[in-house]
Amino acid sequence: MDYTTKGWGTKAVHAGNVKDTQYGALTTPIYQTSTFIFENCAQGAARFEGTEPGYIYTRLGNPTTSVLEAKIAALDGAEATLATSSGMGAISSVFWTITHSGAHVIADETLYGCTWALLSHGLTRFGVEVSLIDTSDIENVKAALKPNTVAVYLETPANPNLKITDIEEIAKAAHEYNSDIKVICDNTFASPYVQRPLSLGADVLVYSATKYLNGHGDVIAGFVSGKTDFINQVRMVGVKDMTGSVLGPQEAFLILRGLKTFEVRMERLCSTAAKVAEFLNSHPKIERVYYPGLESHPNHEVAKKQMRNFGAMMSFIVKGGKPAGEKLLNSLELCTLAVSLGSDQTLIEHPASMTHSTYDPQALVEAGVPAGLVRLSVGLENVEDIIEDLAKGLELI
Repeated sequence: MDYTTKGWGTKAVHAGNVKDTQYGALTTPIYQTSTFIFENCAQGAARFEGTEPGYIYTRLGNPTTSVLEAKIAALDGAEATLATSSGMGAISSVFWTITHSGAHVIADETLYGCTWALLSHGLTRFGVEVSLIDTSDIENVKAALKPNTVAVYLETPANPNLKITDIEEIAKAAHEYNSDIKVICDNTFASPYVQRPLSLGADVLVYSATKYLNGHGDVIAGFVSGKTDFINQVRMVGVKDMTGSVLGPQEAFLILRGLKTFEVRMERLCSTAAKVAEFLNSHPKIERVYYPGLESHPNHEVAKKQMRNFGAMMSFIVKGGKPAGEKLLNSLELCTLAVSLGSDQTLIEHPASMTHSTYDPQALVEAGVPAGLVRLSVGLENVEDIIEDLAKGLELI
């Protein structure tokens, strides 16, 4: 059956599954092995040559991970997906595949802190030119394109201020300038349930699968999705030769288990987040809320165009700035003070001193990350309990 045409829940449960013909196991087994046996020397040689399909060594592929990769590809509408051992493993493996000394990368100035560090301090050490701009203005992107541009990289919604970039416009501009440019979108904040950038013209998706795709806060993982030829390049160059960022079968199994509830989790999370955002937006002690579903969001219309829902992430500024925000974070009881996102639990953090501490102060200003910004990842608790906890904390300010 072609599950790629089915609903979200059906795809998440069934797509990519392989029937266990040996024992009839309902759940994909954990193939906890480092290497695989060849029937003879000719078969081993053929697999290394790529003329015969099959497994060689878990760094190059594993049956448990293969099921997971096929499932994510179906959710993304991609030809293929590669699993990695972290989101940064996915991102760095892509960049080490496509860049070289003298290459040029355009990226948004608002990025996850470690991605910003990779681009600003990592790639540049090896002769890669990086332009950090505001990609929400398409004219900035057009002006930054050069003959040596190999990629345009963006997060949308962006971490941590939920800035929205028009994926379709950027892809069109980049590909009209040079069809070989890779438009790479970090889709972590949205997940495939909320947004499918490949259908909008993006070439490559990257994820921290630690977040919504796993959904339980107990795995570190990443994904790269795109066309088969490119994913094979990332697997055999970016991962095999450069980063070694290989996802283990235990972690793959846990993500497969998490995906069984993917649709119901995302429905609940998005519904709850919309109510929490409305509560914060109307609270007298909140200066501003950054949530794409609010009409006050500067990119709300773009979000409506390219997102089927508005996700479960938001940021806000408490009146009184950083001291007031810190007081709120220290007083909460249900909302957990921790980095990461997309977990079953509501998580709250202070980006400037935590996830984005890699930025220098001026770069934070340019990226639109005020010192008083608070980031909230809504969890699966009952919405009235989340709101009650936030309300009690705000009363103490």
